[in-house]
Amino acid sequence: MTHHSDRDRVWDLIDDIKFAMLVTHDGEGDELRARPMHAHGKREEDAIYFLTDRRHHKDDEISLNENVCVAFADNSGMRYVSVTGTATVVDDRARVHALWDPSNNAFWDSKDDPNIRVLRVRPSMAEFWASPGKIVTTVKMAAAALTGAKPDLGINRKVAL
Repeated sequence: MTHHSDRDRVWDLIDDIKFAMLVTHDGEGDELRARPMHAHGKREEDAIYFLTDRRHHKDDEISLNENVCVAFADNSGMRYVSVTGTATVVDDRARVHALWDPSNNAFWDSKDDPNIRVLRVRPSMAEFWASPGKIVTTVKMAAAALTGAKPDLGINRKVAL
């Protein structure tokens, strides 16, 4: 059973972690390709946005197979979320301007670069893992090793979005 709070937790994790591995099908067979990207979660739009460059292969891969996975990991907090959904690439100049921040200057000279595109993921399902943190988890695992008990390492849920 999915609770509204589980959906909120997924979106909160997306907002907190911000960087994700975007996984696409490479179009040459069925190989998977992952690359790190800055995610912009917009829960009110039920979408995750990325800025991308039309000259790179992920746009072609998505045109051949729109099914993607977006995997977020906060190793220090031991929080993770994996989102599956469908992706589209659009030329939306207003959205590019809205998502732009100074860190994007590492990839483009300005937000007016005509090669910038918006990659939109419409999530359909997510799974998240949230532990009480590294120190608490380490203590629980050590105690479990001594007692033979199974440790409670946090929450894991599958969530329809």
